[in-house]
Amino acid sequence: MSVTHIVQLQFKPSVSAATIQDACDRMLDLKQRCIHPDTQKPYIVSSTGGQDCSVEGIQGGITHAFIVEFESVAHRDYYAKTDPGHLAFGASLIPIVDKVQVIDFQVGVFVKE
Repeated sequence: MSVTHIVQLQFKPSVSAATIQDACDRMLDLKQRCIHPDTQKPYIVSSTGGQDCSVEGIQGGITHAFIVEFESVAHRDYYAKTDPGHLAFGASLIPIVDKVQVIDFQVGVFVKE
Protein backbone atom coordinates (compact mmCIF):
# COMPACT_ATOMS: atom_id res chain seq x y z
CA MET A 1 0.00 0.00 0.00
CA SER A 2 1.36 3.43 -0.94
CA VAL A 3 2.42 6.04 1.59
CA THR A 4 2.02 9.81 1.36
CA HIS A 5 4.75 11.71 3.23
CA ILE A 6 4.04 15.36 4.06
CA VAL A 7 6.88 17.64 5.13
CA GLN A 8 6.18 21.11 6.47
CA LEU A 9 8.94 23.66 7.04
CA GLN A 10 9.28 26.97 8.82
CA PHE A 11 12.40 28.74 7.60
CA LYS A 12 14.23 31.09 9.94
CA PRO A 13 13.34 34.76 9.28
CA SER A 14 17.00 35.58 8.59
CA VAL A 15 17.28 33.07 5.71
CA SER A 16 17.50 34.68 2.27
CA ALA A 17 15.01 34.00 -0.50
CA ALA A 18 17.82 32.47 -2.58
CA THR A 19 18.70 30.01 0.19
CA ILE A 20 15.03 29.05 0.62
CA GLN A 21 14.67 28.54 -3.14
CA ASP A 22 17.80 26.36 -3.16
CA ALA A 23 16.52 24.23 -0.28
CA CYS A 24 13.14 23.79 -2.01
CA ASP A 25 14.80 22.87 -5.30
CA ARG A 26 17.00 20.32 -3.52
CA MET A 27 13.96 18.87 -1.73
CA LEU A 28 12.18 18.32 -5.03
CA ASP A 29 15.39 16.98 -6.63
CA LEU A 30 15.40 14.09 -4.13
CA LYS A 31 12.93 12.35 -6.45
CA GLN A 32 15.79 11.88 -8.92
CA ARG A 33 18.68 11.55 -6.46
CA CYS A 34 17.25 9.00 -4.02
CA ILE A 35 18.24 5.63 -5.46
CA HIS A 36 17.02 2.34 -4.04
CA PRO A 37 19.96 0.03 -3.21
CA ASP A 38 18.26 -3.08 -4.62
CA THR A 39 17.04 -1.70 -7.96
CA GLN A 40 19.62 1.09 -8.41
CA LYS A 41 16.71 3.25 -9.62
CA PRO A 42 14.82 6.23 -8.19
CA TYR A 43 11.99 5.00 -5.96
CA ILE A 44 10.03 8.15 -5.09
CA VAL A 45 6.78 7.96 -7.04
CA SER A 46 6.07 11.72 -7.00
CA SER A 47 7.18 14.87 -5.25
CA THR A 48 5.65 18.34 -5.20
CA GLY A 49 5.55 21.34 -2.94
CA GLY A 50 5.56 25.08 -2.53
CA GLN A 51 5.22 28.14 -0.35
CA ASP A 52 2.18 28.57 1.86
CA CYS A 53 -0.61 30.70 0.40
CA SER A 54 -3.46 29.83 2.77
CA VAL A 55 -5.90 32.57 3.76
CA GLU A 56 -6.99 30.79 6.93
CA GLY A 57 -4.16 32.08 9.13
CA ILE A 58 -3.68 28.84 11.08
CA GLN A 59 -0.32 27.76 9.64
CA GLY A 60 1.46 28.00 12.99
CA GLY A 61 4.54 29.50 11.35
CA ILE A 62 4.84 26.87 8.62
CA THR A 63 5.96 28.55 5.40
CA HIS A 64 6.48 25.65 2.94
CA ALA A 65 5.03 22.19 2.41
CA PHE A 66 6.02 19.17 0.32
CA ILE A 67 4.19 15.97 -0.55
CA VAL A 68 6.25 12.90 -1.39
CA GLU A 69 4.63 9.63 -2.45
CA PHE A 70 6.13 6.19 -2.03
CA GLU A 71 4.98 2.87 -3.47
CA SER A 72 5.30 1.12 -0.11
CA VAL A 73 5.98 1.49 3.60
CA ALA A 74 9.34 -0.20 3.00
CA HIS A 75 10.34 2.50 0.50
CA ARG A 76 9.26 5.26 2.89
CA ASP A 77 11.17 3.61 5.72
CA TYR A 78 14.34 3.36 3.62
CA TYR A 79 13.99 7.04 2.67
CA ALA A 80 13.36 8.22 6.22
CA LYS A 81 15.92 6.09 8.04
CA THR A 82 18.69 5.09 5.62
CA ASP A 83 18.83 6.89 2.26
CA PRO A 84 22.10 8.85 2.31
CA GLY A 85 20.78 11.54 -0.05
CA HIS A 86 17.74 12.21 2.11
CA LEU A 87 19.72 12.13 5.35
CA ALA A 88 22.29 14.62 3.97
CA PHE A 89 19.49 16.89 2.78
CA GLY A 90 17.83 16.79 6.21
CA ALA A 91 21.11 17.67 7.90
CA SER A 92 21.56 20.63 5.54
CA LEU A 93 18.27 22.12 6.76
CA ILE A 94 19.28 22.26 10.43
CA PRO A 95 20.89 25.73 10.25
CA ILE A 96 18.09 27.31 8.18
CA VAL A 97 14.81 26.03 9.64
CA ASP A 98 13.05 26.79 12.90
CA LYS A 99 10.50 24.00 12.63
CA VAL A 100 9.99 20.78 10.68
CA GLN A 101 6.79 18.75 10.87
CA VAL A 102 6.32 15.42 9.13
CA ILE A 103 3.21 13.31 8.86
CA ASP A 104 2.70 10.20 6.76
CA PHE A 105 -0.50 8.42 5.86
CA GLN A 106 -1.86 5.57 3.82
CA VAL A 107 -4.99 6.44 1.85
CA GLY A 108 -8.13 5.12 3.51
CA VAL A 109 -6.40 3.98 6.71
CA PHE A 110 -8.04 5.86 9.58
CA VAL A 111 -7.50 3.50 12.49
CA LYS A 112 -4.31 1.57 13.00
CA GLU A 113 -4.97 -2.00 14.04
